Amino acid sequence: MLKEKKLVLIVDDDPDYLFQLKHHVESFGFDTITAESVADAEKALAQKPDLAILDLMMETQDAGFVLAYKIKKEFPDVPIIIATAVTSETGMNFHLDTEQDRKWIKADLYLEKGIRSDQLHREISKLLKL
Repeated sequence: MLKEKKLVLIVDDDPDYLFQLKHHVESFGFDTITAESVADAEKALAQKPDLAILDLMMETQDAGFVLAYKIKKEFPDVPIIIATAVTSETGMNFHLDTEQDRKWIKADLYLEKGIRSDQLHREISKLLKL
């Protein structure tokens, strides 16, 4: 019996990065659905993803946090990765080290952009328990 491919939602307002990330995730054997804005991502949620990878700064500086909150509210079991360059762009540093951090950042993993493909594959596999 064939196993159904896992669906990964990727949201980023940078079309080049979105294309690159989509290519990597599909090369890992996953199906993808992409969006370049929070509004497009909300529409894409008609198909429940198995995992979501979100940029942080899109229409607003906290758009990824807001979208993660909405996804977790509707689908609490969907793992979320926030992949961002916020630290290099603004100097602000976020992390998920404490329970307090995890209460307001509704993500399962926080990564700085520039992550290696093999590391991303490992992190997705861990979150999906593959």
